Formats: sequence, C-alpha cells, structure tokens
Amino acid sequence: MDAELCAIGDFAWDVLIRTNTELLQGGDTFGEVMLLPGGSAANVAVWAARCGMPTHFIGKIGRDRMGLMAHEDLHNEGVTPHFVESEAHLTGSVAVFVDHTGERSMVSGHGADFFLLPSELPKAVLKQTTHLHLTAWSFFTDPPREASREAARQAQKSGATISFDPGSFQMIGEMGVDNFLDVTTDIGIDIFLPNKEEGAMLTGETEPAAIARKLDQLYPSALVILKLDADGALVYRNDEVAHIPPATNNLVDATGAGDSFAGAFLARYLVGVDAVEAATYATKVAAWVIEHTGARPEIDSRLAAVL
Repeated sequence: MDAELCAIGDFAWDVLIRTNTELLQGGDTFGEVMLLPGGSAANVAVWAARCGMPTHFIGKIGRDRMGLMAHEDLHNEGVTPHFVESEAHLTGSVAVFVDHTGERSMVSGHGADFFLLPSELPKAVLKQTTHLHLTAWSFFTDPPREASREAARQAQKSGATISFDPGSFQMIGEMGVDNFLDVTTDIGIDIFLPNKEEGAMLTGETEPAAIARKLDQLYPSALVILKLDADGALVYRNDEVAHIPPATNNLVDATGAGDSFAGAFLARYLVGVDAVEAATYATKVAAWVIEHTGARPEIDSRLAAVL
C-alpha cells in the first residue's frame, strides 16, 4: 500500500493581526487584519499535501459558514476532509497577534474541534491510513482527548505508524507534565516532533542534545525530531545526534512554522527518505513560511522550486 497520511484534530480560522510598530497599550496603530485558515493538525495536513503526500483530515466543525469554508479550503488544498458537523458548536477560531518583530501570541477559542467524540470517528478512514498524525491540542482537554487516543488505537490495529506534535509548552505546563506524559506515552508514538521549549518543559533539560536524549527515554519507540527555530533542527536516533542548520533567520511571522516543518518532514520521511534528509527539506520549507504572513501562504516560484 502506498503511504497515506491522516491528520486528526483542530481546524480553526485564524484572525491574524499584525502590526508594523510596537503596540501601545490603550492606543491605536495601523497594521494588517486577515482571516486565514489554520489549526495545527489541519496545517500539517495541508503542508504534507503540498509536498506531495496523499492526505486526509479528521476533525469537527460547526454547521455554519465557517464550516462550509473549511470544506472548501481543504478541497482546494488537495486534502480529503472527513468532517463531523455540529449544530451545538461553532467552527473553531483563534486570535493570532503577530508583533513588529515577527513573534506571535495566540488566544484559542473552544470551537467545535474541541468536542470530537470517540463515537464520531470515521473507522473506515483510520483502518485504511498508513500513518496518523496527532497534535497536543487534542490532548489538553477531554473531549477531544479520548477521541484522539481511540483514533491512535484503531490506526495501530491496522498497522499504521503515529506521529505527535506536543505544542504548546505553556499548555503542557498548565496541564502538568506528569499528566501530559500519562496520556501520551502509551499510544505508541513513532515520530515525536517537539520544539525546544516543549522539549525543555517535558524533560527539565535546556541543551538540545540533552533534551532529545531524555525524550528518547520518555518515548522509547519514537524518532525524535527537535525543532530549534532560528537554530534549525536536531535529529536524534540510535544515540546519535544530527544537527540541521537553519535555512534562514529572516523572521516575518512565526505562525505555522512548526506545522509546515512537520508536514514537509512527514511527506518525505514516510516514503522512505532518510530522516536527516527529510528534516533538511522540512527546514527549507519552514524557512520560507516564516518569511511570509500566515500559516499557509500561497506558494510562489521560489517555494515551488523547493517542493
């Protein structure tokens, strides 16, 4: 069977606000205000599809205009959506504030994506997929935690591999590291994709190689890919460390950088490309993303040459 990726979790619309100068409290300033498609799991699915991987997405949306737009968005991106539609909840939304330095802060609402139930999972899709991608946004609360854990169990029964992104470090701290580990270390993660802050939160270490080594102990079956933002990435396997240098440090907007890295990495690694080569490719894709606004900028000729 050819490799197919299925991402499960959050689809949300990002209300992105970007200022060109420092925001003055209680004052006014000019900037950009945009409505853009997002959600960590959906972003990974889109980037995997953009990089050539047949991709599906499982999530929950409201039966509203934003939900209709979610269908349109994923179809246009070449991702096959499997949406549960809710009358009780609106399609998810996130306020994303990008300051004049390119750093971003987010406020996530509890939309329909937070209410996916195990009984609503499309079992046929999970049975057919060869790889399932999960994000921590499906684990911080329950629901949708049990739905994602059940999806992992169903996918594993069919022989699928599993990847996991543990963002964000603030939410891990609020949930509690021990509680987070309790619900993520028993689902058979094969590829673990934290950034440095998340890795530090989970391990108590601060140096990248030490973080990766400790994560390898916590998730012993997983290939550890540590995203280092401006310092590139680190691949840890078989007690060996490989550092991938950054492709750029020209930060305009950090939104979605980690998701684009994960989607690009999986699109290469799952078809047999070496982990270091796949991470090098993913670093180039993520570098292009941070030079643009939003998690999924339109592909230009420069990125097309990379893809």
